[in-house]
Amino acid sequence: MTTTPDAARILDIATGYMASKQLFEASRIGLFSAIAAGADTVPAIAERTGVSERIARILADAMAGKGLLTRVDGRYALEADAAAYLAGDAADLDLAPFLTFLGEISYPHWLQFAHTVDTTEPGDLQMDDARWGTFMAGVMTYNALHAQEFGRLVDLSGATNALDFGGLSAGFAIEAMTRNPRLRTTFVYAPGFEGGVAEAVEAAGVADRTTVETGDTATAQPQGAYDAVLANHVIHRFSAEENAQIFRNLRAAAVEGATLTVLDFFLDDDASQRGIDALHAGEYLVIDGTAVYPEAQVRGWLTDAGWEVREKVMLPASPRVLIATAV
Repeated sequence: MTTTPDAARILDIATGYMASKQLFEASRIGLFSAIAAGADTVPAIAERTGVSERIARILADAMAGKGLLTRVDGRYALEADAAAYLAGDAADLDLAPFLTFLGEISYPHWLQFAHTVDTTEPGDLQMDDARWGTFMAGVMTYNALHAQEFGRLVDLSGATNALDFGGLSAGFAIEAMTRNPRLRTTFVYAPGFEGGVAEAVEAAGVADRTTVETGDTATAQPQGAYDAVLANHVIHRFSAEENAQIFRNLRAAAVEGATLTVLDFFLDDDASQRGIDALHAGEYLVIDGTAVYPEAQVRGWLTDAGWEVREKVMLPASPRVLIATAV
């Protein structure tokens, strides 16, 4: 017997925007937090969120169809992932700001993707202060998810002197420091980010173990003898030549045997491409023209700079991390 192909996978991809938009709107009206608070029927959801019962039913059923809710005898309940990430104040980490960014900035920006395909040029974001606020709140919320998974799955327990270089969020180092009370961290970030770093480490209660400096990421040559180096969400923002030099500069600041983490999305060269990475290659290009590099190319930069990759960690719903040793 031969398997007869059907169109289910094609249609699932082609209609994916329908699920995305309904998720964005369900988050915007507070559907998940309403259910978390006990509004578990269509009339109760409608009353609590301020939408019609017809809309409440459409959105709740759509989210049930996608597995974020259960529906038994007309009553809805949150699945574990929805409770952890979508339930507003009741969530462990509320992803609502990231969903707002996707709905208001990223999604409409993808309408310019045909232009990007034809020209390899990014679209026009047409940003004002309000849109920048939405942009940064969303990106930093997504980074908080990455940092949470980084802290959970990347072991830096043996390090005592870390360099967090050129990143966008102090959350990764803070997660490591929270788990390792002996770890001190020097942040070397681009000018303009130092205020956010200072606020973050103060809020986390680790300011007494941190130093914050500024420098141009592409050219800075940090000084020190670090046994852990974080280059997280860095390489997609720079050219191949700049990244090769960045890794050489970081190797010069590291002691032999130091650990380097490189967190980003990557393209694969083998038969199996991780979907989230490939999708972000399009997202980064259409949004601002930045790049998702092949993992093999990144490994080449690392080897040439004196780093030996020893492990790769796939963070759930997040980028992957290449973990290397200074040799």
